[in-house]
Amino acid sequence: MPRKMWSVLREKMTWCTGDTLCTYAKRKVPVFSWATTYKLAWLPQDALAGFTVGLTAIPQGIAYGIVAGLSPEYGLYASFMASFIYIILGSCENITIGPTAIMATMVQPLVANYGPDIAVLLAFLKGCIIAALGVLHLGFLLNFISLPVIVGFTAAASINIAASQFNPLLGIPVRSEDLVDALQKVFKNLDKIRYQDTVLSIGTVVVLVALKNLPGRRTGTWQQKIAWAVTLARNALVVIVGTTIAYIFYANGQEPFRLTGTMGEGLPPFGPPPFSITHKNHTYDFVETVSAMGTTLFSIPVVSTIEHMAIAKAFAMGKSLDATQEMFALGLCNIFGSFVRSMPVTGSFTRTAVNHASSVKTTFGGLFTGCLVLLAAGLLTSTFRFIPKATLAGVIVCAMYYMLDFKTYLMLWHAKKVDFFLMVITLLFCVFLKLEWGIIIGIGLNLLLLLIFSARPSVKTAIEQGGDETLIRVTPEETITFPAAETFRAKIMKLSEENPYNVVLDCKNLKRIDVTVAKNLKLLSNDLRLRGQTIACVNCSSNVEAVLKTVAPDL
Repeated sequence: MPRKMWSVLREKMTWCTGDTLCTYAKRKVPVFSWATTYKLAWLPQDALAGFTVGLTAIPQGIAYGIVAGLSPEYGLYASFMASFIYIILGSCENITIGPTAIMATMVQPLVANYGPDIAVLLAFLKGCIIAALGVLHLGFLLNFISLPVIVGFTAAASINIAASQFNPLLGIPVRSEDLVDALQKVFKNLDKIRYQDTVLSIGTVVVLVALKNLPGRRTGTWQQKIAWAVTLARNALVVIVGTTIAYIFYANGQEPFRLTGTMGEGLPPFGPPPFSITHKNHTYDFVETVSAMGTTLFSIPVVSTIEHMAIAKAFAMGKSLDATQEMFALGLCNIFGSFVRSMPVTGSFTRTAVNHASSVKTTFGGLFTGCLVLLAAGLLTSTFRFIPKATLAGVIVCAMYYMLDFKTYLMLWHAKKVDFFLMVITLLFCVFLKLEWGIIIGIGLNLLLLLIFSARPSVKTAIEQGGDETLIRVTPEETITFPAAETFRAKIMKLSEENPYNVVLDCKNLKRIDVTVAKNLKLLSNDLRLRGQTIACVNCSSNVEAVLKTVAPDL
């Protein structure tokens, strides 16, 4: 090997094994970046935040497991593994990953038809898709999903999830999937309403609202500190109180409330996800199972990533966010979670807000959250059977109400009516059709609007005196691309017919043009020349000038 080539190779090897490799490892495994500088003074704050999030994760996990049509313990299984994996791979200390209401709602129809195994396999496949998108740096595709579509989808999901709890709120022993189905079943079963469950659920909601608005502060007086702690742990408190009340009645031979019922005992088995599933004496192989997932296999990774990234951006607190790393972390959380029977998981807004309010310092807080959930899953499953369904329904309804972002709705209305109506259309299709189809229709309409605006660019025209000559000055106010090429040419032709003057195309706002636009300008020049008129391009950038010289050198 020539000496020069060997020298270059040795330099490359040194580069790969030096500081650059260390920096790359820290970026891909963020635990390396903070573990070496971790301060013991941070440990109490991480522990406090972790336990506080755990007190929220346990009741929510049980509730979301029920929303998904699974046994309640599946919500706990989904809550601990993601917490452990995110400690290592997560880049935002505030984020907590676990089961969410939206994920549960999207999984529920599949679980109803194919059993719990399909939810576990979906978590694995979803994780593989998201991790692959992260590795391939394809996160930019999410930029094509606008804020109005995301807001409309989130609002619709909140409405459907809250509506699915109308029956347990009233003690009616039937399940419902969405707003229309819930209302129909309520009116068909008015005779089955139980006043005990209704009173308990209303009381739960009232207490949750009251506790949320307590005037507490983490750094105030001891009364304010207690109020702050109660506010953060309010979900756990109402579930504990509801469970205690139900157990007291049970010990006295009464059961006035509909209870959660028996849960799976102990910790989940560790093993690969089921690549074939058996449900109602029918076995589905891997291909059949994937086919049964339909559009959900693609919509749930998209929705999960959108939900996670929106939360990550909201709680990044001004720090730069590595979207690729977050997608990779989310994907692996789902993949590893599927080995402990987890349903699909993503970032949770409620628990992330609790984590942030608890002043967490690093992702190490997830260790305490995961351990608390593991402890609950291993030791307290016999206690969870006494949790009233009305209490869990109240917790879910309250959480869904606070997901409705009325300030953003008002902002969209005042800022741009088109965006507001796009949000409303997305919301309506999600509510009355399906969440997956609703967001697909919303994205499609959004892209259609983008194409319409791209094909109808804003152009300023003026008749002005240029020395001894009267000219038509045409100034595009934005970049012209190929969808607008023919419309742009036709507009100038019409203007030149009405005003028989030479045309000046002011390109000061054009950063670039494509070959289609340049070709149309050449045709326009030929047409004008036949009528005794000319067109001249002025104030061209280097990019525009390069394309014009190649395609239309006469301009």
